[in-house]
Amino acid sequence: MTNYFDVSGKTALITGGSRGLGRMMAEAYVRSGVKTYITARHADVCEQTSKELSEFGECIAIQNDQSTLEGVHALADEIKSKEKHLDILINNAGTGWHAEFEEFPEAGWDKTFNLNIKSVFFLTQQLTPLLAAEASVDKPSKVINIASTDALWVPTDEAYPYPASKAGLLHLTRKLAHKLVKQHIHVNAIAPGAFASEMNTMARDEPEMVGRFIPAGRIGEIADVGGTAIYMLSRAGDYLVGITLTLDGGVVWATSNRLDDSEA
Repeated sequence: MTNYFDVSGKTALITGGSRGLGRMMAEAYVRSGVKTYITARHADVCEQTSKELSEFGECIAIQNDQSTLEGVHALADEIKSKEKHLDILINNAGTGWHAEFEEFPEAGWDKTFNLNIKSVFFLTQQLTPLLAAEASVDKPSKVINIASTDALWVPTDEAYPYPASKAGLLHLTRKLAHKLVKQHIHVNAIAPGAFASEMNTMARDEPEMVGRFIPAGRIGEIADVGGTAIYMLSRAGDYLVGITLTLDGGVVWATSNRLDDSEA
């Protein structure tokens, strides 16, 4: 059974890998013997994370801003200069913007869509040759797009482009899966719920309080998202194509089935 989940010797790129979910997945990969590249806009934060994770294995920091097409191409070119192939790309970098409906600015809309969906498409496009280089029927390469449970229900906050962009990312995942499976690249998505991060400060700062509203009774931890990322990269995950795995402790399930706390 251990061979089914062995990912040692593989090479990964995780965008937005210096903090939050990206760091959790990066740590799980590095500890499991995966050569892991992480990116972030802030060089100091990215380098510090790389230094800390390098205690457990190989973690390489790349400062990069994917909010522009130039940044996407620069990242792709750097990876191409360092590697002949890539086993997995995790499109995790993302952002949001909160503002009242009547005052919501175009800049917030464009920033959110550019990073959350446009950069995902073009980075995947640019790295497809590396992903396909050693891929085969028996050894597919992988792409994981990190979406959000906000794509699956209607959040009540004032973050209009964020859930829309993440919902679009789920459909883009299915479209890319259909296109790239012919090259033995399997594209899937994870829709995480509450994990401690800079984007979910409530879960970070009040985990016990948030956990009371989750059927599983707690927020997500590194073992949850890290273990899922290992599963999807491993031989055990080779038959996943075009799916979205909801990783939220049962929130969307309970909401969609209109269950109260006693029933859940």
